Amino acid sequence: MVAVEALRLHLRLARMEDARVVGVLIRRVLRRWVLPDQSRKVAAALLARSSAKAMREKIQEGQRFHLAYLDDVLVGVSAMRDDTHLVQFFVSTRYQGRGIARRLWWRTLRDAQRRAGTRRFTLNATRCAVPVYRRLGFRAIGPERPSPLGVMTTPMLLVLPNPRAKGA
Repeated sequence: MVAVEALRLHLRLARMEDARVVGVLIRRVLRRWVLPDQSRKVAAALLARSSAKAMREKIQEGQRFHLAYLDDVLVGVSAMRDDTHLVQFFVSTRYQGRGIARRLWWRTLRDAQRRAGTRRFTLNATRCAVPVYRRLGFRAIGPERPSPLGVMTTPMLLVLPNPRAKGA
């Protein structure tokens, strides 16, 4: 089943008209995995930051959202700030465990490398996401701490090897 789905999965950059569906996917995943551990105030702030209007503003400001579609269904979203810091990374609950996150991450990583030569990537992971990021090669670089919104997150880092360092 995974191999068949891999053939149907296509990745592309978001356009302004994608803002609504991006927001819907993010809010669904937040409600299932992140919000149960949060206060009402934090939950409300997270949901507001993932509205269609907020997504449109981020896309308009130049944040690059990579979208994963399985046929015509949006199943994953990633976004990076400044080609170095992963700020959005969600795969629809129904489609988790099928390799979509890995393919979406590698597309996002390669885009940042192509655009900016990035080798050092950071993110702040919610509790439920730490194992996913570890499988993608990230490591924790500090203790869990509250974000400016009050969400408990773990700072994580991925440093890619320097290809020129092999012969040194």
